[in-house]
Amino acid sequence: MNLKVIASSSRGNSYVLESSGKKLLLDLGVNIKKIKNALDYDLSNVVGALVTHEHKDHSKAVFDVARLGIDVYISLGTKQYIEANVETIRSHRIKVVKEKQQFTVGPFLILPFDVQHDAQEPLGYLIQDTNTKEKLLFATDTFYIRYKFPGLHYIMVECNYCYDILMDNIENGKVTAAQKNRLLESHFSLDHVLEFLNANDLSEVRKIILIHLSDSNSNANEMKKEVFKLTGIETVIAETESEIKLELYSF
Repeated sequence: MNLKVIASSSRGNSYVLESSGKKLLLDLGVNIKKIKNALDYDLSNVVGALVTHEHKDHSKAVFDVARLGIDVYISLGTKQYIEANVETIRSHRIKVVKEKQQFTVGPFLILPFDVQHDAQEPLGYLIQDTNTKEKLLFATDTFYIRYKFPGLHYIMVECNYCYDILMDNIENGKVTAAQKNRLLESHFSLDHVLEFLNANDLSEVRKIILIHLSDSNSNANEMKKEVFKLTGIETVIAETESEIKLELYSF
């Protein structure tokens, strides 16, 4: 498999997962022009798009992608929020999915699961390539993941902030108390990531991708170092407009 990072930050998040010649969009938090550009303006192999929740940095292009004839998969809570606050969804391309109910999109078998975030019905996704049997976990915008996932090969997980940097920014007046509380109650810190990884069987994991780093409360080098120190698994930062090879074997 191959992962293209369209954007991964507080300003916007979107990715393209490619396998067996088919492409699956993960979150749509950037303008449609950036998505089209990342796809080289070729939509013929795009089988669908998964959206985690309604916040604009993850859902900005929902309507535009649906209008292009691409099925967009969202939770009922996400759909209801968008309809109440943004625009009524009339497209038949919007597909409502439920946590713990599997569905198939092209060559991908997808299992949505609930996460903990200040959104209506946020989801994470366990994605398996039905041809190669590779499994990828995609989890963002959550402060806790209650599940354990056996047999993972790749982990895409939010690593939004470092607690010590956040505390320094609060002390220096760069982060308000309200902003602090929201981060603590809705986003994954480096410590949370380490706890989550430590609780899971990583014996088959080949790569860990850290996503959605805060612009001001994170330290990419420290995060990468600490995750590798704990796991011994290749760890990369999802940098905007980069590509990440997901390979079970290096030969």
